Amino acid sequence: MAPARIIVLYNSDYDEDPSIDAASVESSARAIEQALIAAGCTAELVGLQGREVFDLLPRLHAAKPDLVFNLCESMSGDPRNEPTLAGLLDLFELRYTGADLPALAACLYKRRSKDILVGRGIPTPPHRYLATVAELDDVTLDALDYPWFLKLAHEDASVGITEENLVRTVAALRARAGAMIREYEQPVLAERYIDGREINVTLIGNGAELVVLPLHEIDFGAMPAGRPRIVSYAAKWEESHVDYAGTKPVPLRDANPALVTACEQVARDAWDAHGLRDYVRVDLRVDKAGQPWVIDVNPNPDISPDAGVARSAAVAGMSYVDLIKRIADTAMRRR
Repeated sequence: MAPARIIVLYNSDYDEDPSIDAASVESSARAIEQALIAAGCTAELVGLQGREVFDLLPRLHAAKPDLVFNLCESMSGDPRNEPTLAGLLDLFELRYTGADLPALAACLYKRRSKDILVGRGIPTPPHRYLATVAELDDVTLDALDYPWFLKLAHEDASVGITEENLVRTVAALRARAGAMIREYEQPVLAERYIDGREINVTLIGNGAELVVLPLHEIDFGAMPAGRPRIVSYAAKWEESHVDYAGTKPVPLRDANPALVTACEQVARDAWDAHGLRDYVRVDLRVDKAGQPWVIDVNPNPDISPDAGVARSAAVAGMSYVDLIKRIADTAMRRR
């Protein structure tokens, strides 16, 4: 049987974006390409800026690869275009890894994701959607049970998150949310802060083959006193920052069976509610009573060799090559 022919498609629109998280996209794509080759596949790396997609897709359709390994998180510098590409891949009948357009859109628009979670009865912190600076004058914000946490409504990779995003008063909420709306020109999602452990749940597969990899949590033990126990942008991308040293992902400690079962079930419920497939990471906060709360659902999460998904796979006994091949095989088996 001939080896699978796989196109590794990644967004190269970060060329004009100097941020560390954007520049890491190509290095991750190259690592995945090499892992596929090591697994016996034929792999080709293709970068996509944006509008040339209308020239690229007919060529890919004519080439008929067995699979497109879809790593595109934006087009033309706009992450809101991520779901659009998935829809175009479907239009051109190209099989690809990861979530489809409806699932990507549901997760990218965090307000929509919240509505889905709430509608399904899946535990997620109470929230407020703040679309404009004018909405910050709403007097009902005064009565919120602070502290609350702020995040951009259409971003991932902790973009826009600093220690100031944990707000303890209405004045702090108005100041920080207003600054975020002005700087990033998009709405802010505010949610009640869950004081407790932060646990990451990685799921791989589809249907009866869906499995949960060993749970990981964020070790905040090295975080200086007084700094909030959150995963900021600096914690993910700035190695010299105090938050980077203070937020180390580690295998779940003191893992009693009841906690593991609760976390896995909530993550599976979030997967099903959003219509996800192939692989995903669900981020939870667990309160003092042991209740897990969904704070983020991440379709097509980072699968670079040093990312959390690869760490969970390693604990499960999978090499990096095994992980990437498993995701590809999972997508190719799907009909």
